[in-house]
Amino acid sequence: LYATRGRASIPPEQLLRALMLQVLYSIRSERQLMERLSYDMLFRWFVGLGLDDEVWHPTTFTHNRERLLTSEVVDELFGLVKQQAAAKKLLSRDHFSIDGTLLEASASLKRFVPKASLKDGPRDDDSGSGSGRNEAVNFHGEKRSNETHASKTDPDSLLARKGKGKEAKLSYCGHLMTENRHGIIVDADVTQATGRAEREMAAVMLARRCGKSRITLGADKNYDTRQMNQVCRDENCTPHFSRRANSSLDGRTTRHAGFDISQRKRKQIEECNGWMKDVALLRKLRHRGLERIRPMYVLGAIGYNIVRFCNIDAFWEGECV
Repeated sequence: LYATRGRASIPPEQLLRALMLQVLYSIRSERQLMERLSYDMLFRWFVGLGLDDEVWHPTTFTHNRERLLTSEVVDELFGLVKQQAAAKKLLSRDHFSIDGTLLEASASLKRFVPKASLKDGPRDDDSGSGSGRNEAVNFHGEKRSNETHASKTDPDSLLARKGKGKEAKLSYCGHLMTENRHGIIVDADVTQATGRAEREMAAVMLARRCGKSRITLGADKNYDTRQMNQVCRDENCTPHFSRRANSSLDGRTTRHAGFDISQRKRKQIEECNGWMKDVALLRKLRHRGLERIRPMYVLGAIGYNIVRFCNIDAFWEGECV
């Protein structure tokens, strides 16, 4: 990733360290990050900048970040973090939990227009009484869905809502898999927010897990379908899902004490989603497109694991952080 010609660019390892600081310290923008680097000596020491070194321009940092995120460096770093956790015997090899959450896209509903108009330019009703960039758009009485409409700002985002009675927003779906011993994230990914995204990604995460030993997988009621249960059985996995009224899980699975333990442990994954949304600032995304959002989501998972390691080490030393 080093530049072979032209003017010198930002070293990739310094760029990656700066991105981790942005995640851990809830820094909203690259401009604020560069400002913090200009006066914070601890930030400079962690990134690898000397006291007299010039801080990068925010635009230069953004362009170099794009080159880093399109590579597989973030996934390799995530794998190395998991290896450290495995070396300390912090990971469970048999019991896991999985969940998905909606991530609000950086796109406005005013730009959620019919797909036919994307080729024809702006709609006739786009011009309203408002002036400037935030023009008035009247879409009342218009039926809008993902089949007929798309976002001009972020075409990969889809209209989704958390539940009945909730407002629909342009969103992505973030997926996490954690182990049940300490609640450490072992897999993270982002997909489009379709109605089947959580179950489809659960099947993908089960297929790419290391080893094929028998495991248990806890999840909420959204995963409790006959098709998902069969996928788990095919992947040598026992589904410990919360049961629906017409659940396909029977007493052969739910009678064991491990089922109740999985139901308690699976709620730890909500702490991961909450930390990543509040601290890593992933509740409202700042990037557009799956190619940019997925690496930032994985970086948020890495940041959570690092903080979790510190808390676990302090706990075993008798000091709770």
